[in-house]
Amino acid sequence: MVSVSSTPDAGGERIASLKSGDRVELIERSGDAAHVRLANGKDGWLRSSYLSAEQPLRPRLQQSEAEVSGLKAQVSRLEAQLSGASGLRATAPLAAAPEEAAAAAPAPLFSAAGEATAPRVWPWAVLSAALALVVGFALGWWMLDRSIRRKYGGLKIY
Repeated sequence: MVSVSSTPDAGGERIASLKSGDRVELIERSGDAAHVRLANGKDGWLRSSYLSAEQPLRPRLQQSEAEVSGLKAQVSRLEAQLSGASGLRATAPLAAAPEEAAAAAPAPLFSAAGEATAPRVWPWAVLSAALALVVGFALGWWMLDRSIRRKYGGLKIY
């Protein structure tokens, strides 16, 4: 709740209280205070930091939830169409041999359940990282050994 007072400073008489989402008309700004006209026609002052041009979060959240539920319904409808279409394709005869069709078709990006199927890159990434670590360790050991031999005239002193 925000208090609306009759004067720009806090010493004025309280005219009304505003809740989040109440609309007011901005008449003028004076420093930290804002002169506003309320929905009932009264004029008053409040801190300008309480004003926002954006819609409050609760209505935006409700709007987003409605949009999400609509998109979920659309996804389920499209999945039903896809399963119906794939059922029709399974009964239709293929023009080419199955091996040729499989070789010509690109790898699917989604499984039958609708989950994303990505190529497995992480084993190669882990192997590359381990190899880089081993090579870096060996290079560091070799450089340290070389600098110690130079410093002490070819002797290994650890």
